[in-house]
Amino acid sequence: MKLLAWYLRVSLVKRVVCGLLLGASGGAALWYASSAWGVKDEVRQAMRCCSPFGTVFISLLKMIVVPTVFFSLVGGASSLPLKRLGRAGGKVVLWYFATMSLASAFGVTLALRVNPGAGASLDGWRELAAQLGAQAQDLARTEAPKTLAAVLENLLLGFFENPFHALAEGNFLGIIGFAILFGISIRLVIESTGDPRLRGHMQALADLSNACMLAINRIIDLVMNYSPVGVFFLTLGIFSVYGPAILGPYVSVLLGVASGSLLLVFVAYPALLALLFRRNPYRVLAAVREALLLAFVTRSSAATLPVSIRVCEENLKVHRELASFALPLGATINMDGVCIHLPMFAILAANLFGLRLTFADLALMTVTTVLAAVGAGGVPGGSLMLLFIILGSLGLDPSQIAVIVALALGINPILDMFETMCNVTGDVMCTYTVATLEGLIEDEGGLSAHTV
Repeated sequence: MKLLAWYLRVSLVKRVVCGLLLGASGGAALWYASSAWGVKDEVRQAMRCCSPFGTVFISLLKMIVVPTVFFSLVGGASSLPLKRLGRAGGKVVLWYFATMSLASAFGVTLALRVNPGAGASLDGWRELAAQLGAQAQDLARTEAPKTLAAVLENLLLGFFENPFHALAEGNFLGIIGFAILFGISIRLVIESTGDPRLRGHMQALADLSNACMLAINRIIDLVMNYSPVGVFFLTLGIFSVYGPAILGPYVSVLLGVASGSLLLVFVAYPALLALLFRRNPYRVLAAVREALLLAFVTRSSAATLPVSIRVCEENLKVHRELASFALPLGATINMDGVCIHLPMFAILAANLFGLRLTFADLALMTVTTVLAAVGAGGVPGGSLMLLFIILGSLGLDPSQIAVIVALALGINPILDMFETMCNVTGDVMCTYTVATLEGLIEDEGGLSAHTV
């Protein structure tokens, strides 16, 4: 019990960082041992025994994410006056599209600068891709849409789905669409009825949603206390399996995506906040560091969502009504990290297959990346599936696309860590910015005490 009490006294961020570093070090050691000493089977068997401890952490997060999205959106949409909800919601959507456009333009520019695959032999890349070619072919055969029009159609139709089916399948588009409409309907009755008894019933329904969120927050606290253990085993597995993925020809792609994502997180977003509000933006980042670390490890904006909502409400003091609307929506449509990731592989494909990209091609790639990224939340396979759209718009044939997708599969778990952290940072920054502009921050405490 003393050990448990000491464990709980240490700050959560320190525990998660320790789990991350120990897992990465242990995974790297296991990868080296399996490569140098020929014990791959033994390492694989050991990881098969250890991996459930990391998998259960992801499962716990996924267990609470659907009720979190539903109850937070119902409570948020029903608690905020409709005029204010419409104004704040419009700013949230505009901000998401603006930052994704900037991220896409930056991603294309960075990809041209890094120029992955320039001067490389296609035979060498084909040999590397052959190891994962079967997985790429399986991905190509999935029923997910592979054209921009199909993705946008699925995005639109996904918002209006049988709510019970959406809840059972974890379709966040359907959950968000129904929860917002349900919450707005409650608010409409509250604002329009003259019957105090009916208004009381509707208010009780809104209060019930908020009460459910309080109970879910307690579950989140329990899950987060397990998170350092889950983080340790997750990173142990990733680094023991994908150690070779950061070597050789992948270096330029890895450095390009990682540096682009980190520049957005630690330079571009803070610069926007400093420019808008003349406040120290790094205090905002420090306040939400739990969510950023969790996004880095889990590689899932949706799985991180319960923690993102909690840190925005508790640490940034954003009103629940806005946080519960903006963050679930951002986890579904705001993909700034994807806008860095996709152009890097598009430029790699152009170099490998000798495509000459004009300014018009690059402009089209920028726009296509934004529109495709919006639909990433509703597409199985995430950003990997979107590669079919981006590469298809360049005129590559299916066999050429399969080579690039296979290459992306080899390094995707590592790139995903940076990409997801960038996505979540964009969601949080948008929520905080709109909350500040709309006066939906309760008490910023020390956050606004230090101006730039």
